[in-house]
Amino acid sequence: MVEQTYMSKVSEVSEASEESEEFYIPDAEKLVTEDDTPVDYLIVKQQRLLVSSLYSSWRDRTFIAAANVGIYYTDRQPPIVPDVFLSLNAQIPENWWEKQNRVYMVWRFGKPPEVAVEIVSNKEGKELEDKLRIYELMRVSYYLVYDPIQQLGDKRLRIFELRGMRYFETTETWLEQVQLGVTLWEGEFEGRQDSWLRWCDRDGILLPTGDERAETAEQRAETAEQRAETAEQRAETAEQRAELLARRLREMGVDPDNLS
Repeated sequence: MVEQTYMSKVSEVSEASEESEEFYIPDAEKLVTEDDTPVDYLIVKQQRLLVSSLYSSWRDRTFIAAANVGIYYTDRQPPIVPDVFLSLNAQIPENWWEKQNRVYMVWRFGKPPEVAVEIVSNKEGKELEDKLRIYELMRVSYYLVYDPIQQLGDKRLRIFELRGMRYFETTETWLEQVQLGVTLWEGEFEGRQDSWLRWCDRDGILLPTGDERAETAEQRAETAEQRAETAEQRAETAEQRAELLARRLREMGVDPDNLS
């Protein structure tokens, strides 16, 4: 999607690089770390859903989840820009405003991301051709192609797992190597009722977004308040019954305070 413009810009930098037999590390000041290619509403919302739910749910894990961030995977090649990627045991540098820290360089992190997600919005992205081969070459463990309006065929979700040197398509939605699952979910996100790609646990329970967590906490607080009110009402009812019983006993000439 976005990387078509992105890659053309970076190719100019690659062509201008000096030839060398040694391993080439790009000059960070020449890297293209952003462009102004527009992205449609569907893709932007889907990206936010996937990224935000990981950060709101995986509080105890170290990882990078990002959308539309360039991945430099080899020397003298332009980056690939997945719609979303997940890299475990990796952290964004503290000084992320520095040019070299605003993209994902495989040689800096020592590994590629474990998961790459492409969201299909047209037939021009080559998600099942060029991009698949690049992620396969990069050794990305799982490559997900989400095709919500079925531009590439009758499947809305394709999952590719790296086995040995090649990708194999699988129907398994539990990504064992990252201990994370995926599912298609019908529901509302950011005011939009639709079908969404979501992360889930092994039992199919969704990883909630921050808003969903807040809503759940609010519902629990309301439930606790209702239970407290119910308990108070029951106590008042029990007290009223005790008073009524005491009054009847007095009418019968029995002292309710001295029944022993």
